[in-house]
Amino acid sequence: MPQAEPQISKTSIPDMMTKRHQFMTASKRGDKGVASSVILQLLCRQDENPPRYGITASKKIGNAVIRNRAKRRLREVVRMALGPQAQHGYDYVLIARHNTATIAWDRLLGDFNKALSRAQDPHKENDRKTNKGQFPKATSFKKNDGGQSS
Repeated sequence: MPQAEPQISKTSIPDMMTKRHQFMTASKRGDKGVASSVILQLLCRQDENPPRYGITASKKIGNAVIRNRAKRRLREVVRMALGPQAQHGYDYVLIARHNTATIAWDRLLGDFNKALSRAQDPHKENDRKTNKGQFPKATSFKKNDGGQSS
């Protein structure tokens, strides 16, 4: 009798986000991790509900065939890489970039892990959200009087 392949349980794969307001909330209030082939937006919902994920691919990355291929690849990334480590109370939004559909699979997984670690790092140096509305630190300038002394 042939052995059936072990299947990943449904409980290890996050639920899918379907409503626009869920994506917009993750975009506005969440943290972002950027890599060359994927952007990840991570939002802590501050509840104990199961994790959710969403995938988006805009027309900027190509025609319908390219967008669908990119989304299929990102769904597989969620199944393989995010599923086992997704935390309860979090939303994960994966945004396809121009090369998501064509990049080598190992690089795509590496880029996803890089984006995830960047989004989870609370001490990012280049965090634009913490610098929003702040002016750069003032530096002292000496007035140049054109070499003339009084």
